[in-house]
Formats: sequence, C-alpha cells, structure tokens
Amino acid sequence: MVDKPDRKRGLGRGLSALMADVAETEAVAAKGPAAAEQMIPIERISPNPEQPRKRFEKGDLDDLAASIREKGVIQPLIVRARDDGSFEIVAGERRWRAAQLAQLHELPVIVRDFTDVEVLEVAIIENIQRADLNAIEEAAGYRQLMDKFGHTQEKMAEALGKSRSHIANLLRLLNLPELVIDMVRDGELSAGHARALIPAQDPLKLARQIVKGGLSVRATEALVKKEASAGTETETKARPSSVKDEKDADTKALEGDLSASVGMKVRIDHKPGQEGGQLTVQYKSLDELDTLCRMLSGG
Repeated sequence: MVDKPDRKRGLGRGLSALMADVAETEAVAAKGPAAAEQMIPIERISPNPEQPRKRFEKGDLDDLAASIREKGVIQPLIVRARDDGSFEIVAGERRWRAAQLAQLHELPVIVRDFTDVEVLEVAIIENIQRADLNAIEEAAGYRQLMDKFGHTQEKMAEALGKSRSHIANLLRLLNLPELVIDMVRDGELSAGHARALIPAQDPLKLARQIVKGGLSVRATEALVKKEASAGTETETKARPSSVKDEKDADTKALEGDLSASVGMKVRIDHKPGQEGGQLTVQYKSLDELDTLCRMLSGG
C-alpha cells in the first residue's frame, strides 16, 4: 500500500505525489478508479501549452528513445481529458517526445482530473525536480510558484527538500540582464559565474570578458571586485575635496528612525539645495536581504 502524501506541505490535492513525475506515479495510480492505467493512441496526446520547460536536449531524448525501443515506456504519463476526446500531458512530456522518436503508436497513461491552476503547478514542480535543469530554469520555476500561487521561500524549501538560501540565491540570478541570463541558460556561464556577477556594475560587459577568456568563478569574483574598486576611485576623484559631507540633526534623526523601523543600518545622502539624494540600506546576511525585499514588495 502506498502512503498518502503529507497534505501539510501545502501543494494542494496531493500534488506532492507528482513532484518526482516518474518515481511516484504509483502513488497517483493508487487513488481509485480515476487513476487506472490505460493505453492511449499517441496522436490523441499533446503537451500542455503552458508547460514552463521549453527546451529538451536532443541527446537526452535520443538516449531515452533507445531505452523505450528496447523496454517500452515503463512508467505511465499523467494526463487529463479534454472535451474533444484528446488528452493533455500533465507530467511526462519528455517520455512522450522520446516515444515519438521511438515510433510508438500508443502510450500508457493515467487520466486525472486537474484544474488549469493545478496543471501549471504540477508542471513547474516537475521541472524543478529535474536533475538536468539549469540554474535559470530552476529560478524561473521558483518565481512562478511565488507569483502564481503565493508560495513563500520557506514553503518551497520545505516542500521541495531545498534550503531556503539555495532558493534565495537562485532567485537573485533573475535580476541579471537578460543577455547574461541567456548565457547561463545556454551553458556559456555557470551558476557560480552568474552569482558572482550579481553585484557587478556592468554584468554584461564582465560576462562577455568571462566567456571570451574562459575565466573561472574565482577569477570572476576578482574581476567584479576590481570593477567595484575602480568605480569607487572614480567617484572619489570626481567629488571636490573641499566639499565636506555634514548632515544636519534632522537627517541624522531620520536615519535613526528608519534604521529602527527596518532593523538594518540606513544612510541618507542628501546634498543641500537639491531635491534628490540617495538612501542606502546595509544588510548583514541573506536573511536580512530577504526581509528587506519582502518589505519593499509589500509581502
């Protein structure tokens, strides 16, 4: 007998049973008559158009197709029925694609009743669980779970067996320029390179240098520090030496009030006679940064 998934993990209607796609298909099949396995013609099965995973490596599909030719599809796909008599894949698109390469005429499936929201959630979770997912794809999956379903980092960490710091670090990769993100997605840059580029003033410029020179992550970190040092020196030279940064009592008091409100050191740089200025919040840990992000986003 297969144990039921723990509903306290908050992923709705036993969706945790589908997280690993193949490994836990039996748990889905054990849920009564609606979960009975059946054979369906492959032409009546189509992928979910909202599937977050858009890239499937040809080499991996070829290997899986060779295995399917020899042993068949061992684990059924999870699908849901459409009104026109066709079926939409909920979990198992990779096996469906490989089965087409293997020229199979029908596939074993388990038909389940899922809403559009649940189908998307299962697809995202299935992709996050994949071992070959790159850092950007994984981060995008986390972001979708947060934006579409209101999952917190803590909730995802518990449900997916990841550390919260792992999830937080990956989410920060999405703040990089789109062209740098594409480099990570295409394998030109590793996740380690991308993390080192997050504080850079010009991540794209440095990313191109890294790819061109084949630099290591450690060399990338040194490059970012060098860029930061050069920027500080330029700013110092541009500032007239005769100008002295003196703050009035009101500004200092406001700094103290804001620091107490956010629980972090706040600095206000407001030049006399000007409307604009700069407000800096200093955080000491990733947890403090997460707290600040939630405050700013209204979470």
